[in-house]
Amino acid sequence: MNRSELIQLAQPLQAQLSAWRRDLHQHPEIGYEEHRTSAIVAEHLESLGLEVTRNVGQTGVTGLLRGETDGPTFALRADMDALPIQDQKAVEYRSQMEGKAHLCGHDAHTSILMGAAQLLTGLGRPKSGNIKFIFQPAEEGLAGARAMIQDGVLENPKVDAIAGLHMTPGQNTGTLGVSQGVAFASADPLIIKVFGKGGHAARPHEGIDAIAVSAQVITALQNIVSRMVDPLEPAVVTIGKITGGYMGTAIAPEVEMIGTVRTLSPAIRERMPALIEQVVKGVCDSFGAGCEVVYGDGYPVVVNDLGMVDLLTETCDQVNAEKGWTYIKPSTGGEDFAFYCEQIPGVFFRLGSGNDEERTRYPLHHPMFDLDETAMPYGVGMLSAVALEFLARNTTSEGEQSQ
Repeated sequence: MNRSELIQLAQPLQAQLSAWRRDLHQHPEIGYEEHRTSAIVAEHLESLGLEVTRNVGQTGVTGLLRGETDGPTFALRADMDALPIQDQKAVEYRSQMEGKAHLCGHDAHTSILMGAAQLLTGLGRPKSGNIKFIFQPAEEGLAGARAMIQDGVLENPKVDAIAGLHMTPGQNTGTLGVSQGVAFASADPLIIKVFGKGGHAARPHEGIDAIAVSAQVITALQNIVSRMVDPLEPAVVTIGKITGGYMGTAIAPEVEMIGTVRTLSPAIRERMPALIEQVVKGVCDSFGAGCEVVYGDGYPVVVNDLGMVDLLTETCDQVNAEKGWTYIKPSTGGEDFAFYCEQIPGVFFRLGSGNDEERTRYPLHHPMFDLDETAMPYGVGMLSAVALEFLARNTTSEGEQSQ
């Protein structure tokens, strides 16, 4: 079998891929609650005759396609979790779960990897080496990748490299985008509490207004990015939620702010906690307020291995030349694929899922997010091809590995 035929071989899976995706879309499950989803995945992998392990990293599933002889192991990863956001689409497959929806394409990622497992097992066992299919829970902020790694997902057999993809409405259907080196930002949670002194709104001088102080804190935080960090090193500090006070006629004694800090540089990421603490404390001290800063350890920077990027683009030239690929800028979004890339060489790429229909161009996490389902066979073909190409390049004989 010529690997250039994999996209064509994946096309007949279109109806099945759409059926899987729409079923998952109607029954979304958020992080570490993916019991129904993981059961569907595991049963499918077992039907293919793969070695299946359930409950990896709580609700994760793996399937192993073992080769005829020992060799390298290549992993393909898909995330399974949905978002705690209401689905606002008026389609027959809209979410049936109140306040939960697949608005980031993870239903498609899961379906694509199920399809890749079916395509690759249909081609027969690799002559040498193994392919591991990793279906991961809890990518959306709960570090499911780290949980699976701690549960040994990269062992038994040891995984040598990994690839993953993400649906991208800003790219045309079937096209690939990949970043050289840094691909996604670190994303660390931030909680800031400002402690003032309550009082009557008519006599503000007798209290310390935590809301007024917080407004100054929020403004001052933006000076970290604009004045305290190299302007050639991107960083984003966002306060996404603020709560405090009791009523309009009272001075608020306390405010809590919740946000995130994103950087594209591990070195800048390391500096940010001290800078934020310095700025918040300085502002609060100047008004006589107290403060508490809790800086969480979130997702690291995703760094694509350059050799793996070359593997992907060269494989795309063979397999998906009609749609093609481009180098793209890093995203300031977070992605817990970073944890795999800290352990082994990895490549994470974007798969275009937008067409001329407006419904396919809504951004990720938008309540109206949808996608062009004809993108999915391209994902199946590309993941399959990258896995086979890696095994071929990392065994002693190209001929022995050819399918």
